[in-house]
Amino acid sequence: MSGIDWQTDLRQRGYRLTPQRQLVLQAVDTLEHATPDDILNEVRRTASGVNISTVYRTLDLLEELGLVSHAHLGHGAPTYHLADRDHHMHLVCRDCDKVTETDVELAAPFVESLRAAHGFETDMKHFAIFGRCAECTAKRTANAKDAAS
Repeated sequence: MSGIDWQTDLRQRGYRLTPQRQLVLQAVDTLEHATPDDILNEVRRTASGVNISTVYRTLDLLEELGLVSHAHLGHGAPTYHLADRDHHMHLVCRDCDKVTETDVELAAPFVESLRAAHGFETDMKHFAIFGRCAECTAKRTANAKDAAS
């Protein structure tokens, strides 16, 4: 688990660290990029009585408080991760679904172009780029060479 003192952080904002909040935060921390269903399954390993609406309400509160953040990594539910981590973009492989984090500074020229052309300020922490990871690209290249032989 991260070195975050969630209890102090929540208490300073006027909230208690309830067992459900603790379990949801721990699940987000453990799973790193997880859908609400993934988080529910992780929480239910130790607290079988927790339901999906509790997870959604808790995630909404924790995001409002700036403790978790979400990104849309496909057509399904958003994925959540701890917000205290460095801002990053998500690279999502369409073949194997692997998610790789990369520094948002790589997109700095693109972000600046949007600002200059449209006055648009981007929110890169919710940004995902879809494509093919190096391993899947190598597999496709090898398969193409084998098929051509």
